[in-house]
This record gives sequence, structure tokens and C-alpha cells, in this order.
Amino acid sequence: MRIPLSAATEALPLIEIGGALLLLGLVAYGAARIGVSAVPFFLITGLAFGNGGFVEIQVSEDFFNIGAQIGALLLLLLLGLEYSTREISAALKERLRAGLIDLLNAIPGVVLAVILGWPLVGVIAMGGITYVSSSGIAAQLIRDSGWSRSEVARRTISILVLEDLILAPYLPLVTALALGIGVVGGVISVGVAIAITGIVLLLGVKNERFFSRILNSREPNALLLTVFGLALFAAGIATLIGFSGAVAAFLVGLLLTGEVAEAVRIRLAPLRDLFAALFFLFFGLATNPLDILSTLPYVIPLVVFGVITKFITGRSIGKGLSDPMSWLRISAFLVPRGEFSIVIAGLLAGLSFSTELQAITASYVILTTVVGSFLVLLFQSQLARRDS
Repeated sequence: MRIPLSAATEALPLIEIGGALLLLGLVAYGAARIGVSAVPFFLITGLAFGNGGFVEIQVSEDFFNIGAQIGALLLLLLLGLEYSTREISAALKERLRAGLIDLLNAIPGVVLAVILGWPLVGVIAMGGITYVSSSGIAAQLIRDSGWSRSEVARRTISILVLEDLILAPYLPLVTALALGIGVVGGVISVGVAIAITGIVLLLGVKNERFFSRILNSREPNALLLTVFGLALFAAGIATLIGFSGAVAAFLVGLLLTGEVAEAVRIRLAPLRDLFAALFFLFFGLATNPLDILSTLPYVIPLVVFGVITKFITGRSIGKGLSDPMSWLRISAFLVPRGEFSIVIAGLLAGLSFSTELQAITASYVILTTVVGSFLVLLFQSQLARRDS
């Protein structure tokens, strides 16, 4: 039986997308069985089936590209929904000193970029990649380990919030430099970013429930479409004016509190998981595994220093806690890098060193996530033995 060409053309994208999602589902099942984050395995899957992988598949690139963009936006939108502007303000006051110490994590990336002879935009980008922890992976590790309502979790989240706020002006700066706008243009972009972020925080503190009163949590379908559409619209407008679309989505989430925020989280969580998986898969598909192997001599020392500097941060955050192991758990939660590191690397796509940058970022995210997950399990088992 001969299949018409038009039918084959229509069926192929469905087969590719369905097969990719099925594979990601099996990978997620496997990661859950061994108790670690699925993120590094999504990246490895992309490496295995992408450019230079063991079996290269011809995926529908447009779909995965758009899906990856939506995934990044949803990760940030849901992260914003986790916090209120008052919590952000409190975190700034309580953890400012620890936040300054946390900036040490940018140093290894900056040093490596200088050694490799990259231009200023590469140096700044690499500093951000090693600086920022993965809020999504950290939150998942906290939930999986049963520490969601603990002081350890609260302090960990406070430093994650500070990192996300620092990225609000940082991402527009990197974007401006990557586009060749220059330092002056970058400074203007940063000024716009700081102004927008400040206005959003001020609106949230002064009228914490204003936007939540406009929306109705009892109409979940309308709420889902309204908030999701608003996040995408805000991200698009932000990108047009030189602001970060990802941070715009984060700020939209910040403006929603209470029952409305909870309802949106419940509705959007499955969509976030779906598109975030595509986000990590797409990054892996675009990276050649051979490029990763060639960067391991740089990445392994980078991971070692990245773990050490996060433990310095964890030690600072954990001061005053009664349990002497608390700071170790905070440090372990902060070790994995993830979505933001990949977003930063993606901003520089097309530049002369972007292939090497993506390879370094992919292997750095994979290794730090594996190490961080192992450390969380290690400290959990030590706690169980001590209490038995």
C-alpha cells in the first residue's frame, strides 16, 4: 500500500513529536526511580539524538524551538508565582550579605572565559552561567527530600530569589552586548530593566492583592488562558524593547498572590513540566557530544570550584541554625545549575565562540545537577543514620 506524500508529510511531525515526548516520559520515569532530577537526563537524551549523537533524528525544529522558548518562560512565570513582592523585599533585607558572598560563584566562570580569550560578552555570560543556581531543580530537590516547610528551605529559597532578581538587569545587558549594541546600549537596557523591576515590586508591595482581585480563581479555564497569554504577551513586548522576556514572565508571576496564584500554579504546572522538558531536550539536540568531550578538561575544574563556592554561600546562609548539618543541605540544594545557565548560553547563539560555550554549559549543568543530587541524598542518609 502506497502512502500519499501529503499524508506522510502531515504524519511525520506528529510521529517525531510524539516519539520525542514518549522518550522523555520514559526518561523521567527512570530518573524518578533512582531519586534524582530528570534535567540532566533530558540534556543527555538530546545529546544522544541530536547533532553528532549516536542516532540523529530529523525533528520538527520550529516546534521544538518555540516549545523551548515557552518552556523557559513558564519556568520563570511559575517561579514568580511562588513568591510575593513582600517576600522578595524581606529576602533582600535578610540575605543581602549572603547574596554578596554568593557573587563569588561568578569568579570561576569569568576566569575560564578570560583564559579562553573570549570577548567581554563571553566573560560576562560565563560568569552568570557559573553564578546562578537552578531554582527549578533546587525546588524539586527540596520537595523530594521532604524539607519544603523547613527553615532550610526558606533560607535556600531566599538566596534563589536574590539570584533571580540580580538576573533581571543582567539578562538585558548580555542580550544588548550579544546583539552588538555596545556597553552604552547595555547600560540603557540595564537601566530600563531596573526601572521596570522596581515599578513591579513597588506595585506589588503597595497593592499586593490588586491584580489578584481583578482575576477570578473560581474560573480556572479563563484564569489559565489569561495569565498564560499575559506572560507570553509581556515577554514578547519586553523582547521588543530590549528587556528580558524570561524576567518579564517572572515579574508577571510576582504580581499574582493568594488564591489566584495557587490556582494558576496548579493549572500551569503540567504545561511547565511539558515545555520545560522540551526546553532542555532542544538545548541537548543543538549541542554536539564531541564538543562536550573536548571541553571536559575545562569543565571538571569548573565544577569543583562551582561546588566549593556554593558551599561558601551555604555556610553563610546557614549561620545561626541549630542543626550543624543544615548549611550542608542548603549548599547541596544550591549546587545544581540549570534553566538560567542554559538561557544565558542561548542568548549568545551565533557568536564565534557560541558552540564551545553551549558545550561547556551543557556539561556543566549535567555534572553539577548529578553532583548536587548525590550530595542531597548523601546528607539525607547521614541524617537518617544519626537519628536512628
